[in-house]
Amino acid sequence: MILLHHLNSFTSADTFTSRQVFVPVFLTVILIFGSGTKLYVTDEQVVKPVVSVYPAASRVHQEGKSSLLCLASAMFPPLVQFSWKRQKEDGSLEELLPAEGDQLEIRESGRSAAIRVVDRDAFYTQKYICYVKHEGGTVEAQTQQDVCPWLQTLLNQVKLLLLLSTVLMVKSLVYCCGLSLLMILRNKGPSTNCTHAD
Repeated sequence: MILLHHLNSFTSADTFTSRQVFVPVFLTVILIFGSGTKLYVTDEQVVKPVVSVYPAASRVHQEGKSSLLCLASAMFPPLVQFSWKRQKEDGSLEELLPAEGDQLEIRESGRSAAIRVVDRDAFYTQKYICYVKHEGGTVEAQTQQDVCPWLQTLLNQVKLLLLLSTVLMVKSLVYCCGLSLLMILRNKGPSTNCTHAD
């Protein structure tokens, strides 16, 4: 409501008296929403999401493909948009377009996740960054997809095990050949088939 002193002549210098008149003012607000739009009216504070990126395990392995999981949780409002970038070998970032891989988004109360299918070779050699756009701002999380430290350790152990087993097999082969040769020479004794010309 707007408080007016005299309806026809009101200035800031006028003083209010008992002849004050209250005039109601009505505002019309028209909101037009597209399909899928959600409107939250609340007194809760905006909370940025906590974002994490993980290699995603899958029962179905597409040939030459791997998956990454980007998880956004503990945010309000719960609406987010996911996007991905990949760090190239020269250090520059390139955006992963939807046409460059499949992406599945899953939304639950209080959390959302995006699973991105990427090339397996690039998965092990490049860094991927997940961007989560939220009303509280954009949050990012990255994973260094170089061969993971535990995987690198495992590969080194496998190489060492293969080298050790190869050395042991060669050693056993040399030992068996040596024993066989000694047995043949021992069992033959001095040769009696030689004839001497007198």
